[in-house]
Amino acid sequence: MWPLRAPPHSDVARRKLALRDDALRAARALPRDGPDADPYLRATAKEIVQRISKGEWTASEVLDAYLARAALAQDLTNCLTEVFFDEARACAKALDDEFARTGKVRGPLHGVPVSFKDTFDIKGHDTTLGFSSHANYPRPEDALVVSLVRDAGGIPICKTNVPQLIFFFECQNPIWGRSLNPHSKSYTCGGSSGGEAALLAMDGSAFGWGTDIGGSLRIPASFCGIYSLKPGWGRVSMTGVQGTWPGFEGIRTVAGPMGRSVDDIELGARLVFGKQGSEFDPAPLPYRDPEMPTKLRFGFYLSDNYVKPSPASQRAVRETVEALRRAGHECVEFEVPQARRAMEIFIGLTAADKYRTLSADLGDDPLVSGLRARALGSECWLRNAVAWAVGKIYKDDVFPGTMRASCEKSVEEYHRLVRRRDEYARVFYREVWDKHGFDGLIAPVLAMPGLPHGSVQFLSPLACLDLLYNVVESPVGTVPVTRVRASDVPTAEWTDPRVGRGHGSPFLERLLYGKPPRAAAAAGSDKDRKDKERSGGGGFYDAEKMAGLPVGVQVVGRRWEDEKVIEMMRVVDGALGARDLGPGTWTAQGK
Repeated sequence: MWPLRAPPHSDVARRKLALRDDALRAARALPRDGPDADPYLRATAKEIVQRISKGEWTASEVLDAYLARAALAQDLTNCLTEVFFDEARACAKALDDEFARTGKVRGPLHGVPVSFKDTFDIKGHDTTLGFSSHANYPRPEDALVVSLVRDAGGIPICKTNVPQLIFFFECQNPIWGRSLNPHSKSYTCGGSSGGEAALLAMDGSAFGWGTDIGGSLRIPASFCGIYSLKPGWGRVSMTGVQGTWPGFEGIRTVAGPMGRSVDDIELGARLVFGKQGSEFDPAPLPYRDPEMPTKLRFGFYLSDNYVKPSPASQRAVRETVEALRRAGHECVEFEVPQARRAMEIFIGLTAADKYRTLSADLGDDPLVSGLRARALGSECWLRNAVAWAVGKIYKDDVFPGTMRASCEKSVEEYHRLVRRRDEYARVFYREVWDKHGFDGLIAPVLAMPGLPHGSVQFLSPLACLDLLYNVVESPVGTVPVTRVRASDVPTAEWTDPRVGRGHGSPFLERLLYGKPPRAAAAAGSDKDRKDKERSGGGGFYDAEKMAGLPVGVQVVGRRWEDEKVIEMMRVVDGALGARDLGPGTWTAQGK
């Protein structure tokens, strides 16, 4: 028998991983922890520049601390793709020499180690997006955002991992493998900007950049305990930012900053807002300092009635609302208008070509577990049959509409969906912003505070809470609030759709929280009866296993009020006060 040859993608992956290991070797020899590195890792990007400008630190000293921690982050979470530490050291030395000559910092990011989601082009390095077909094609130019970072004195150090197809929030692909949550190796770091969030959460970078089309900046930020901003479309240039949907404008992808403080989110926004590239995007609208009222009026909700968020996710919203009220702000609960409609519009638009464009560059790469069934498989008749069965068996009138919306569309049907998108955005603005006069909204990020590996193939509809704001084009910030407690268990208000309010799809809620209490108790042994009567059984949500995972909230603003969103993030952050989240707070990765 002739020996079997390894698939082409395996050869590509082997070479890329070897190059990454070579680039990491020197950093792995640096001291990873200790009192010498601690001050640098606890500093925000803004503080790093302040200390360097006073001559107290050098860019090279700061960089060594972050490179050592980035190597540790890679070893624990597998968050990195392209690594260019040697270039970063040369850049830091040049900045130190410049400061020694002039006594001035180059710009607002002088000496700050910066990382980028793999989608951003960086001159001389691949933008693989997790595809073997994109390997060994180094990019000729920087993305505009990368150029702006360099001009401001920032030091690009690496690129970070993404999910296959860059459309799901399990960060895994055949070239770079799976990235883990920095707080628990059993859970995903989220996606699609998941590798970036994991690196920042472990202080492996001082500042970062990601993208978002349906929660890709917000979900990983919440899962990993960092801050992010999803700007509205037209504020940040996408020149040199690659993706898997060229030509698709039904839902716009946006780029945004990710960091460990609100100050750093503002720093990034000031740097890039309104800066145009060769393609004359975005709108020439620079950062504008908003006039903030002393007392803000926030709207909030605990559920969008598509899927009821978990006890931990709802507690994050409640704690935020309570903190804001103590600080003198007004918080009013409201109901999201027809969230399922937004979900059906999003899925209908993105699935219109049966994901052919999304998967065009796959080549011979194998699909990671669950992707084929979720995105690329199943004819329309089968999806409709499943939708019918779910509706009948679970008495579910929510999720079946999403299943039906995922069928292939004609051009005429696509045009009708675009019109429905615009109509829904008008309804949302009329029923939420105009009717209530809110300054901002506080919302859960996801129904689950974290997802165990492999579960996204069943739970991708949970992104409804996030993609709503891609459909209506709202700017959204993410603020870390708390951590999951073992006591955040689901009672009958979560496991039984007949009890309590805020329920959505019975099918999806069964996947999250298990069977209703009586059924669960009857199905178990006498020994397990008491626990199951309390919390149901069999769902993906497990507060005891998730204990310690961060939980964030979304801070939502009106269109073109991105700067106000940042200021509202600052208000929320200040109202919540000191908590074990932010620079220097990561200590260890749990089971």
